[in-house]
Amino acid sequence: MLRYQTVLWTFSLLSVAAGSDFKARNCSGVKEASIAKGFSFENVPLQQMSGDHLRVCPQGNTCCSSEMEDKFGQQSKLELENLVDETSKELRSTFVSRHKKFDEFFLELLENTEKSLNEMFVRTYGKPYMQNSEVFQNLFAELKRYYTGGNVNLEEMLNDFWSRLLERMFTLLNSQYVITDDYLECISKYTDQLKPFGDVPRKLKAQVTRAFIAARTFVQGLSVGREVANRVSKVSSTPACIRALTKMMYCTYCQAMPSVKPCNNYCLNVMKGCLANQADLDPEWNQYIDAMLLVAQRLEGPFNIESVMEPIDVKISEAIMNMQDNSVQVSYRVFQGCGQPKPSGMGGRSTRGVSDVFNARFRPYSPEERPTTAAGTSLDRLVIDIKEKLKLFKKLWSNLPEDICQPHRVTAGNATDDDQCWNGHTKGRYFPEVMKDGLTNQVNNPEVGVDITRPDTFIRQQIMALRVMTNKLKNAYNGNDIYFQDSSDEGSGSGSGSGCTEACVTEFDFASTEAPVVGADRSGSGPVEDSAAATHPAPSAALLASLALSVLALHRLWR
Repeated sequence: MLRYQTVLWTFSLLSVAAGSDFKARNCSGVKEASIAKGFSFENVPLQQMSGDHLRVCPQGNTCCSSEMEDKFGQQSKLELENLVDETSKELRSTFVSRHKKFDEFFLELLENTEKSLNEMFVRTYGKPYMQNSEVFQNLFAELKRYYTGGNVNLEEMLNDFWSRLLERMFTLLNSQYVITDDYLECISKYTDQLKPFGDVPRKLKAQVTRAFIAARTFVQGLSVGREVANRVSKVSSTPACIRALTKMMYCTYCQAMPSVKPCNNYCLNVMKGCLANQADLDPEWNQYIDAMLLVAQRLEGPFNIESVMEPIDVKISEAIMNMQDNSVQVSYRVFQGCGQPKPSGMGGRSTRGVSDVFNARFRPYSPEERPTTAAGTSLDRLVIDIKEKLKLFKKLWSNLPEDICQPHRVTAGNATDDDQCWNGHTKGRYFPEVMKDGLTNQVNNPEVGVDITRPDTFIRQQIMALRVMTNKLKNAYNGNDIYFQDSSDEGSGSGSGSGCTEACVTEFDFASTEAPVVGADRSGSGPVEDSAAATHPAPSAALLASLALSVLALHRLWR
């Protein structure tokens, strides 16, 4: 009898204790918290009930129905997407805005340079320039086509420009002759030997190719960074990740503790499991950022496209002056290589001197006078800004868990009383160690089941895109363009660019990849070099007189 009374008394105490605990864990606060979070649950239990129906949260006494748990799962997935979006927002907006700014700057710089050259040449050379302006228009059209991604070989294009300019200049200098297309083709083959424009084409080619390679590649780099950031920030959650997120973010509601936040290390393990593939992007991303910073140094140094393009009218004019000064020797050597053309029968019109054709030389160019002509800024200012931003974005993807698991976002923080946070089961300390970054390190993640044998194909595609872009950037840093090597379907087969390595980045010497000179389609052997000219008979008096008339012709025609 005594034993029976003792058992009854004990059972009564347990019932009272259970009743008091059950009452303390009523669900009224859960309903209020759910409404505050935007949930519209039809039926939130007033008091805890058995949780046998739950698939994610603890199955003891609970305030959650199956419907609530399902909606918590949907919300958890959405919140992770929003958290990654919010954390990467500055990165994405920076790449979008800076790509737009650099692109606008380079395009406007090209337009301003072409406009400046046209205005100065019209004022200086007048009608002869306007009659031949398409040569210069084609130059800028090809430069723009190259910059915007066209399959243009810069070396070949610049060589062609100087060949066309030589043909036009030679025709003007020798207007008393009939210069046929075949004759012009012969002349163009000897441009390298004749060097009618002095050393300007060689130096300008080195500067233009390196500057345009750096500018185009850098803007392409910004575009790739923008696209990778936009794509990777769109998280695709696995079912295991969604379960872990739900357990971390909302199972406290089921336990009637909606205000309790996850422990920091608990949050880190969940995020490292959910974002393991994003972390694997980091090594390639860091190399890409380093390569972008290297090319940025080139943009503000020897590959500065602004300092190359703004005085280009002065440099081309200097080349024209060289042609003027050496016109007699150039004509003589052309006549030797290509034969003397037939007279036009209009020599009486050529009575002015060549010196009057180029009656104005451009004033010397002063770098201190360089205005902020393009996009309301200068290249130096743009580069300083982007370098500061890029440095901030290293290790961004592997740092996502730490950036997300901040007190103002998800966790309870590093409170002095660590047992006051949610550890996935109850309010208390979280003991498991924090996993390292990356997919392979999640094999023993205590919170998220991760299949380390199945990397995310989409993330691997972004890694490859970064790898290809980094390779281009490294080549651009050395003045090389691998665009044509990547375009084998278009059959170009050779890269444009200076081929300049680290040892020559501050020099204008250019290792040309031009083809060797080919002889004209005639019995002659081509223009002779100055050193060999003495071995040939001296020109007759009639020929010298004819050359003198050709010199005089240019003055009249270019006036």
